[in-house]
Amino acid sequence: MSTNASPLLSKRLKRWSQSLTGQILIIMALGVASAQFISSTFWLRQLESDTEQNVREVSKHMAFRIAATVSYFTSLPTNYRHIVIDQLQDMGGTRFFVTLNKEEILINPLEPSPLKDVVKQEVNDTLVKQLGIHNAKIAFSSPSDLHVINNQTRLMDLPERWGHHSLLVKPLTPPIIVIQIPINEKDWLYLASLMPDPYFLDDTTAVSGDRLFSMAMSVITVLLLSIVILRRVTRPLATLARAAERFGQGDWRPMKENGSVEVRNTAKAFNDMQRRIQRYLNDRERLFAAISHDLKTPITRLRLRAEMLDEDDIRDAMIRDLEDLDMLVKGALQSVKETDIHENRVEVDISRMLKDMQVTANLHSIKIILKGELKHPYIGKPLAIKRCLGNLVDNALYYGKRATIHIEDDEEGVCIRICDQGPGIPIDKIDKVFQPYTRLIDEHNGHPTGMGLGLSIARNIARAHGGEVTLSNQPVQGLEAKVWLPRH
Repeated sequence: MSTNASPLLSKRLKRWSQSLTGQILIIMALGVASAQFISSTFWLRQLESDTEQNVREVSKHMAFRIAATVSYFTSLPTNYRHIVIDQLQDMGGTRFFVTLNKEEILINPLEPSPLKDVVKQEVNDTLVKQLGIHNAKIAFSSPSDLHVINNQTRLMDLPERWGHHSLLVKPLTPPIIVIQIPINEKDWLYLASLMPDPYFLDDTTAVSGDRLFSMAMSVITVLLLSIVILRRVTRPLATLARAAERFGQGDWRPMKENGSVEVRNTAKAFNDMQRRIQRYLNDRERLFAAISHDLKTPITRLRLRAEMLDEDDIRDAMIRDLEDLDMLVKGALQSVKETDIHENRVEVDISRMLKDMQVTANLHSIKIILKGELKHPYIGKPLAIKRCLGNLVDNALYYGKRATIHIEDDEEGVCIRICDQGPGIPIDKIDKVFQPYTRLIDEHNGHPTGMGLGLSIARNIARAHGGEVTLSNQPVQGLEAKVWLPRH
C-alpha cells in the first residue's frame, strides 16, 4: 500500500508544483524566508558588533578591578594573606572568589567563542600593562565543574557562604572566569568571578530555534493568506480551462462572466469565440448536408443516362467516374459526420467493446488477441470511441491479418495499443497517413471499401476526447497504433 502511495504522492506534488498557485506559493515562501533570513543576519551582525563593544568596555572595568585585587594581595605580607582571605570568605558578598593555592588548579575550559576571547584578551592586556604580569592563566569554566583550593575540591563542595552567592546565579549556570597567577615559587593566587552581565557571552546565530520558529510562523501566515487570495484569483482560470476542454470535446456551454475586470473580459472573449466556432461548425454541417442533397439527384440522373449509352467503353468510363464522384461525396459527408458525433458523455466499457470486436473477428480463426482490462469504466462518447477503435482494428486486420490489442489503464488515462504483423509504414509517411483521402497502396488493390479516412477520423475522435492517436513501426515487423484517452 505504501509502495503505491509514494508514486501517487510524488505525482500530486509534481502537478501541484507545476500549477500557477503552487509556483506563486513557492516563490512567496522562498521570498519571505529569504527576507527573514537576510534581515535576521543583518540584525545579528549589528547585535554582534554592539555586544562585542559592550563586552570590551565591561571587560576593561573588570580587568582593572582584577588588577587592583591582585596588586592588593601581592602587596600584603605573606602571613596576612590567609587571614584576609579567611575574613573575606566569612563575610561573603565580595565580587571575587579569592584563594591562595599550593598548586595550579586544572580547569576544564568551556568551548571558545569570540566574546570569551575578547574578555581574556582585555584581562591579560590589563595585567601586563598595570602589573607587568605575563604568566597569568585565564580560562572560563562551568560552575558545576569548577575546582577551587585544590584539584579535588569543587565549588559545589564548599559552604554556601564561601562563594555560592558570588559565583552562582540559580537556577542558571553562567560561565565563570578564572585567573590564576603564580606569586612565588609555592603559591598561586586564584580569582574567580562572574561577568557583570555574563549572558551576553552566549553565542548567537541567525538560525537559532527561536528565529527558525519566527521565520516558520511568518512563512505559514503569508502562505495561508496567499492561498485564500490565490484561490480567488486562479479559480476563474481553472473554470476557463474546464470550459475550453469541454468545448474541445463538443460540449458548448457559455461561461459565466463574473469576477475582476480582466476575468470578465476574458470570459466574454471566450464566449464570443465559442459562438463563432459553433456557428462555423453548424454552417459546415449544413453545407455538407446541402451538398449531399444537391449532388445525389444529378449523380443518379447521370448514372441512369450513362447506362442508356450504346458504346460500352464510354458507358463504363462514365459509370466509373460517377462512382468515384459518389464516393468522394460520401467520403466528405462521412468525414464530417463521424468527427462531429452529437452524443452525451457516459461510462464506456472499452474492455467489453473490444471483446465484442474480438468475438466477431474470431468466428472462423483467431485474428484478435486481447490482453489486459480496464480497471474502471471510461467516461466518453461510446459511439465515437467504438468508431475510433473499429477503424484502427479494421486496418490492423486488413494489412496484418492478425492483431494483438493491449489495454493499459491507470489514474491518468487509458492507453490501447493495437499491434499487427503487416508491412508497416515508411517513417516519412507516418504523419501523412492521418490526412484525409491518403492511401499508401493503389486504390484498386487496397481496402475495397476504404477512402483513406479511417485514421483521420480516429485521430479526430481521440483528440475530441483530449487524447491522441499515434503510429509507430515495431522493431521486427508490423505497425503499432496507440490510442491514449485521458481521464478527466
